Amino acid sequence: MAGNRAHALIAAFGAVGVALLFALKPTSSPVYADAKPAAPPTRAKTTAPAPAPKPTVSTGCPSEMARVGATCVDRYEASLMRRSDDGSLVPHPNSARPTGGVFVAVSKAGVKPQGYISQLEAANACENAGKRLCSLTEWYRACRGDKNTLFPYGPKYVSGRCNVNKPHLLSILHGSDPRAWKYDAGFNDPELDQRDGFLAETGAYQECVSSGGVYDLVGNLHEWVADRVDASMRDKLPLTSGIRAKLIVNQGKGVFMGGFFSTLNQHGEGCEFVTMAHEPGYHDYSTGFRCCKDP
Repeated sequence: MAGNRAHALIAAFGAVGVALLFALKPTSSPVYADAKPAAPPTRAKTTAPAPAPKPTVSTGCPSEMARVGATCVDRYEASLMRRSDDGSLVPHPNSARPTGGVFVAVSKAGVKPQGYISQLEAANACENAGKRLCSLTEWYRACRGDKNTLFPYGPKYVSGRCNVNKPHLLSILHGSDPRAWKYDAGFNDPELDQRDGFLAETGAYQECVSSGGVYDLVGNLHEWVADRVDASMRDKLPLTSGIRAKLIVNQGKGVFMGGFFSTLNQHGEGCEFVTMAHEPGYHDYSTGFRCCKDP
């Protein structure tokens, strides 16, 4: 089945069109037409993750979450803990698929966040933590912050603030011919999130933070939200013309936000970067999440 997915991509769009994998599913992948050629990746300007601000008693949110309007939002992209038979929690490798167990979402600075996760799995991990997957509206509000800016840090793009626009790692590791890429062996290759200089630890980009103290909402990993695609999407945030035109054909698909370390503005600028083309069970090296909850 994995091989059929990859061949379907090529049949639908050809070798060049498959570079816009995230615009349609099954024509979907973390490759873009304007992806940078292989080059030494840049690194975060910081060497240590930013500490989470200590919450005040009045927020009503756990210490690992920030109060954004009427919602508590995880400050960091989620990592996972696996529940053992005796009930204890042990760290789950961020580059391993979360299968064959019970997984609990954790919001923590200074760790590689969990990739290779589907919308369904992300929702379960949030629920196991006593939280829920953020809605698109909650995520978007957290990203734009108190000043309602296009990027978490301000109104205009600033190079180096967030972990974006890196060279396309899939083509570096698996060759430049998209027809040779496989869903399991390629898009879900564990090394893609292990290679130094690409996926960053949570909070490592200290200036990629919203006014509410929420980190990495743009770049690093795509973040699943709870919504499914329907006509209401056009009222929830600005959409590119290409994505807007596909709302009907993609109805019922899952939604993820913010872009990842090799994207920039292919599906929208900053907080408006959205992908609405994958089924809820889709996963690859670029898909992550964070949780929300009511105070």
